[in-house]
Amino acid sequence: MNYSLDIASLRRLYQSGELTPLTLVDDLLARLANEDTHHIWISRLDAAALRTYARNLEGKDIASLPLYGIPFAIKDNIDLAGQPTTAACPEFAYQPERHATVVQRLIDAGAIPIGKTNLDQFATGLNGTRSPYGACRNAFDPDYISGGSSSGSAVAVALGLASFSLGTDTAGSGRVPAAFNHLVGHKPSCGALSTRGVVPACRSLDAVSIFALTAEDAERVLAAAAGFDASDEYSRPLAPHGFDFGRAAGFRFGVPRQKDLQFFGNADAERLFAASVERLKSLGGTAVEIDLDPFLDTARLLYGGPWVAERYLAIRDFFDAQPDTIFPPVREIIAGGRGISAADTFAHLHTLRALKRTCDAVWNDIDVMLTPTAGTIYRIDDMQADPIRLNSHLGYYTNFMNLLDLAATAVPAGFQSDGLPFGVTLIAPPHQDGPLLHLASRMQQALGGKLGATDHALPPAEPLNLLPSGQVRVAVVGAHLSGLPLNFQLTERNARLVSATQTAAKYRFYALPDGKRPGLIRVQEGGAAIACEVWEMPASQFGSFVDGIPAPLGIGKLELVDGSVVNGFICEGIGMTDARDITEYGGWRAWLAARGEGF
Repeated sequence: MNYSLDIASLRRLYQSGELTPLTLVDDLLARLANEDTHHIWISRLDAAALRTYARNLEGKDIASLPLYGIPFAIKDNIDLAGQPTTAACPEFAYQPERHATVVQRLIDAGAIPIGKTNLDQFATGLNGTRSPYGACRNAFDPDYISGGSSSGSAVAVALGLASFSLGTDTAGSGRVPAAFNHLVGHKPSCGALSTRGVVPACRSLDAVSIFALTAEDAERVLAAAAGFDASDEYSRPLAPHGFDFGRAAGFRFGVPRQKDLQFFGNADAERLFAASVERLKSLGGTAVEIDLDPFLDTARLLYGGPWVAERYLAIRDFFDAQPDTIFPPVREIIAGGRGISAADTFAHLHTLRALKRTCDAVWNDIDVMLTPTAGTIYRIDDMQADPIRLNSHLGYYTNFMNLLDLAATAVPAGFQSDGLPFGVTLIAPPHQDGPLLHLASRMQQALGGKLGATDHALPPAEPLNLLPSGQVRVAVVGAHLSGLPLNFQLTERNARLVSATQTAAKYRFYALPDGKRPGLIRVQEGGAAIACEVWEMPASQFGSFVDGIPAPLGIGKLELVDGSVVNGFICEGIGMTDARDITEYGGWRAWLAARGEGF
C-alpha cells in the first residue's frame, strides 16, 4: 500500500480504475493487522463488515458520491451501528441500533467506516492519556502525548490508517490532537454537524470535529456531513458565509499581544508561531494586535462554572452508581459539577454574556484571528504525573471557542527542533467555515511538506467552493477600479477586493464616447488580456449594484486569465459606435495614464 489516502488522490485512483474500494479495504486490513502500539483503536470492524461496505459501492457512480470509497475512523463517543460505544469506559458501553446522524450522512456519501478510536474518557481532557485502553501515543514520537480527547482519531489519520476521522470538540479536542500530529483539524460552527448519537460532554457546547490530511479534505467532509437535523435540538443550518478572506488578496488577522502569548517555556513553539504570523503576512494578511484577556476570561468559565455541572449531568446516573470505574482525573473534574447551584449557573451565564459582547467587538477590526493551537507539548509520563495542571496549559488557546460560538481550523505550522509538529489555529465568527478552510489551505500550501506522519507529499491545492457563500464576485475594468470615481458604489455595499488580475485573452477593450467609461467585448479571435479587479459583495447588495449600471454596460459572465468565470462588466455591441479601441493599452488605468489623467 504505497498510495496516499488523501481524498483527491483516492478519487483519481478510483476514477482511473487503478483502485477499487474492495482492494483498498484489503490493503488497509493488511496494515491494521500489525499490533496497535499507539493505542489508537477501541474496536474495529472485522474483515467481512469492511468488505460489505466496499461491495455496496460496486456499480455506483463515483461522481455522484463525494466520499466514494473513502475510509474514516470514528471517535468512540459517536455511534456506529454494530459496534459498541464506550466513551473509553467499558462499564458504560452500550450497543447502538443506528448510526449517529453524522456517521450516516458520511456513509450515504460513500465513505467506509474502519473502526472506533481511543479517547480521553468521556471526552474529558486534551492529552490522550486518560483511557483504560492505554495512553494514545503521538504519531511522531510515542513517548509524547497525542493530544486529546480525540486522540486515536488524529493518530489514525496521521499514520495513514484512515483518510479522515471524526472527533468531538468541546474545549479543544478536535484541534490539539491535530497540532500534535501534523493534521488539519476543523471545529465547525456549533450545530453545523449533528450531535445526535454522540455521548455528550457539555450538551450545549459540543461540536463534532473533523481531522483530515488537507484543508480541502476537511471541506469535502464538512460539505457531505453538514445539514439541519430536527432530532438534535442544538442543530442549525450552516448559513452562507460572508467575505471570503481565505481567497482574498488582502485581509486583516488578529494576533494576541506579546504579553498574552504563552508557550510554557517552549522556545521552538514561540519561534514557529512568529513564523506563522509572517506566513500569513506573505499571503496578503495585515496583522492587527488584539487583547486576548476577555477570551482568556471566557476560557476560565469552562471548568470553573456550570459547564462542569453539564458534564456531570451527561453521565449522572452512571457516575453516581459506578464512580470507581471512572479514570481518577476525569472523576475529579466531573465530581466538581455536583455542587453548582442554579444561582451559580445564572451568575456565570450573565458573566459569559458580558464577555461575549466584549469579544464580539474584536471582529469589527479583523476578519480572522491567529493563535497557537497549544503553547507546548508534553511527554506522556510528565502528563500522567501532573494531569490537571499540564492539561490546563493545553487548553489556554482553545477553551473559549464554543462558549463564544466561534469556528476554528487548526493547521500545521512546522516542526520543533526535536521533530515534533507544531500547529496554529485560525478562528472566525460562526458560519465562516469556508473562508477558514480556504485560508488554512493557503497556509498549508505555503508550508509544504508531508501529509501527517506519512511519506506522501502534500498535493497541490484544489479551489473548492462546497459550502454556501452568500457572496457574489464581480470583475470590474473601468471606473469601479480601486481609487477611481465609481469605486464607492462597491465599498458602500460592503464589497471587498479579492484580487487584481486579468481577463482571459479573449476580449477587445474600448473607450466609450463619453470618455468616462470603457466597454469590454468578447471576440472569437484577436483578443487580449485586460487588467481587472475582482470584488466580492453580499448577494443581498448585488441587485441594487446591477440596477444602477447604465446602458450600454451590463453584467455578464467574464472569463479570467486562470480560466475561472465570474460576473463582470461587459458592453452591448451598440455601445461601440464611435468608441475607440484601446486594447493595446491593456487596461483602463494605462489608458488614463497615457492621456495624462491622474487616478
